Amino acid sequence: MQTYDLIIIGAGAAGLLGAGTAAEKGLKVLLIEKMEKPARKIRISGKGRCNITNTKQHDDFLSHVYPDSRFLNPALRNFSNFKTIEFFNSLGLKTVTERGERVFPESGKAWDVAECLIKWAKKTGTEIICNAKVKSLNIENDKICSVNVDFGNCEKIIEAKYFLIATGGISYPLTGSTGDGYTFAKQAGHTVTDLRPSLVPLKIKNHNTQLNKLQLKNVSLSLYVDGNYIDDEFGEIEFNKTGITGALTLRLSRKAVGAVIAKKHAELRLDLKPALNCEQLKNRIAREMQTVKTNHALLCKLLPQQMLAVFAEKANIKLQNRITDTDVEKIINSLKNITFDVSGFNGFDEAIVTAGGVSLKEIDSKTMKSKIMKNLYFAGEIIDLDAGTGGYNLQIAFSTARLAAQSIVNRN
Repeated sequence: MQTYDLIIIGAGAAGLLGAGTAAEKGLKVLLIEKMEKPARKIRISGKGRCNITNTKQHDDFLSHVYPDSRFLNPALRNFSNFKTIEFFNSLGLKTVTERGERVFPESGKAWDVAECLIKWAKKTGTEIICNAKVKSLNIENDKICSVNVDFGNCEKIIEAKYFLIATGGISYPLTGSTGDGYTFAKQAGHTVTDLRPSLVPLKIKNHNTQLNKLQLKNVSLSLYVDGNYIDDEFGEIEFNKTGITGALTLRLSRKAVGAVIAKKHAELRLDLKPALNCEQLKNRIAREMQTVKTNHALLCKLLPQQMLAVFAEKANIKLQNRITDTDVEKIINSLKNITFDVSGFNGFDEAIVTAGGVSLKEIDSKTMKSKIMKNLYFAGEIIDLDAGTGGYNLQIAFSTARLAAQSIVNRN
């Protein structure tokens, strides 16, 4: 029977960084991946560009983490976003910082990030096996002693002193994130909080498909729940066949999804001209009216052609009518506040991350060790931690994995 110091389940961002960290310090590490290659989710992240992390200062970074950012504090202090950048640069992966303090590989290729991590992990002595599915944990006296692994043509029992579960969540299941880790966590006695998609497109009630594929830049989107202001974002949105997506929507989606699940009324309010107040808009329209006479001609000066019919319906004006003072007032009000009722959200297959996971109350935030199982650790998306877009979620994976691996090294 094969025996290791550490077995890590899941060769994604957390698994690879944890494996390399432990192996670099001399531990005999086995990294088990059920897919045909490691880091499949990294390879498609950031629309194929991989937003590795960001350059936010510590407290600012934590303000984007849910549901309890204090839990991440020790891990982030131990292996910060700045240390992550230094780490990848030291491996020869050059990075660039773009708008929003987001950090990407200079090549613009997520594939390079994945290959860099894999190459480093192998160089440290990590043994990586793919197409191998962990079926179950073997537990005795509050300790995991081995795992049952299905290799397709045979099954093996593999022993280790320590175990790290880094299987990810259930978002993008085609990359291998199908929730296996939650099953293992429950087998080990852990509580898994309610799982829901986050950073996900939102569905709109009575959505007009005329807007499909329309992209809007430099707009403001606000979320209201039961009439109460919750949050707002500035930037880009995009309409799809069932509703709204794009960076702004994704960042607001966590709270919107929570409201929908709680059967509350979630509403998105779109400001198409956030840089102008109502008086400035009125002056702009007055200038345009010197050369245009109909609502259609006026709106052509203010909006994309694809949006005209939907906007006119929401503003309750007729496009072919001559412009009246009443119409001007309606146009201004609608430019500053078009409302969309959220009717639902897309599934995990379109969600960037999973909200929910192994309960934070059952993990020691200073070590990532299970409070229930003596030799079990957790890292990455499987933990009940998630964040907005902008490199936060990958950084959570890197920081928790680094801390878990270092804690295991210190115990060995």
